[in-house]
Parts: sequence; structure tokens; C-alpha cells
Amino acid sequence: QLQLVQSEGALVQPGGSLTLSCAASGFTLDNYAIGWFRQYPGKEREPVSCDSSAENKTYFADSVKGRFTMSRDNAKNTQYLHMTSLKAEDTAVYYCAADQYGYCSGYDYWGQGAQVSVSS
Repeated sequence: QLQLVQSEGALVQPGGSLTLSCAASGFTLDNYAIGWFRQYPGKEREPVSCDSSAENKTYFADSVKGRFTMSRDNAKNTQYLHMTSLKAEDTAVYYCAADQYGYCSGYDYWGQGAQVSVSS
């Protein structure tokens, strides 16, 4: 079965850090673009970041630039979203997604989501 399996989210204090993982099962991430999205209650998912394998570039939303980074471990077939200096407004459900053409669009697979809560 082709799927993305995400790590669980967590409750983090403001200013803290958290890393989310996104592991591919049934396919290899090597040539896929991996995007991260977040969703606030009652809102549509919004893009957070993307690692484009086709362009060899990464993209970040202005709201997370300088605070969030990504990495990929091909040996583990896993993509990571490293979040630092977390703020209350980062509280959301985070999803990863994979685009087989590597261009951060037309995502084929989605993770199950992870709740990240930032609160003291």
C-alpha cells in the first residue's frame, strides 16, 4: 500500500522546537517533491514548505521562513520538518504530501496529519 505515515504531533511551549517526520511506504521518496501544509480549524490547508526534487529547491511560507527547515533521509525514506521558535499561531494540524513529478504541485499522497499545539 502506497502511503505517507507521519509522526505524532505534540504540545510545545512558545519558543520551543519540534520535528515532524513523514515516512513513505510502498514507494521511494527520492524523486518526489514533499510538501508540508497546515490547517487551522475551519480553514483550508495552507502550504508551509516544499522540497522540490525536480528543481532542487526548497520553498517556505513567509510566516515560517527562518524558523522552519526541512531535511530528507533517503536511507530511511523519510522527510522531516524541523520547526523552531514556535509561536502560538503555529498551532495547527500539519500534513505532508508527495508529488511524483517533483514540482510541489498535484500531490498524489497525503499523510494522516499531526496536531501541533504551541502553548504555555
